[in-house]
Amino acid sequence: MTALTRIRAVAHAEALVLRRNRWFYVATMIMVVFAVALSMAGSAPTGSLGVDMLTVSVASMTTLAVYLIPLLALLISFDAVAGEGDRGTLGLILSYPASRAEILFGKALAHLAALAIACVLGFGVAGALAATLGDVGQESLAALARLMATSVLLGACFVALGYLISALAGSTPAAAGLSAALWLVFVVFYDLALLAAVVMDGDGVFTRVVFPWLMTANPADAFRLWNIAGTESVAIAAGMTGAADNLPRWAAPLSLVVWPVLAFVLARGAFRRVEP
Repeated sequence: MTALTRIRAVAHAEALVLRRNRWFYVATMIMVVFAVALSMAGSAPTGSLGVDMLTVSVASMTTLAVYLIPLLALLISFDAVAGEGDRGTLGLILSYPASRAEILFGKALAHLAALAIACVLGFGVAGALAATLGDVGQESLAALARLMATSVLLGACFVALGYLISALAGSTPAAAGLSAALWLVFVVFYDLALLAAVVMDGDGVFTRVVFPWLMTANPADAFRLWNIAGTESVAIAAGMTGAADNLPRWAAPLSLVVWPVLAFVLARGAFRRVEP
């Protein structure tokens, strides 16, 4: 049995669990409902901004994704290790002819597939509705495709961070609490701290030089920069023109690629120390 076969077997088993507990359907419904609602609510200023409805919808859905995708990713992954231990199934899983890295890879494959389908359906339905109700430009279609692809990268980052927490926590309640704290730090408190620093610094060196790089250090902010500041029309719709002027174009994409890899390596190291 090859490593790929073992990973696929773990992924298949995890996908059955997701389907049995209805998590996949709930996540998809949440993405569709929130994406459509926010897209329609944010479509009012299209005429005054001089951009099409789909462009404004992409800007609105990007804001939604920054908050919702990390939350969904952590909800699906926080008990990947701790939950198995609490249910008494961790020893059985570790007795399989698969390494711990392969087990995590298999779980990640199933979890990311569920998140990817939820994102594509949610953003796709909202984008199709916006395209039906207004004009569609080539740039806005490219922005929508980039939003879907980068949403999977953002989800991969927080899925891996969820595995790390799950391996370190030791129990499901502790993992749930740490996941909530992690979400608050990355999505809420980090930006509040940067905003306070910018207000105190004014137009100083921190605001002009350090602040943009600190934004890319956070995967949620890197996701926002890549999707909003990376497209001129979307940046206009979101009011973020010039947000990435002090950064090279590769900075935000690199952050979103490095974070999932780094988080998974750390999660693998923590999982190796877990005893059944």
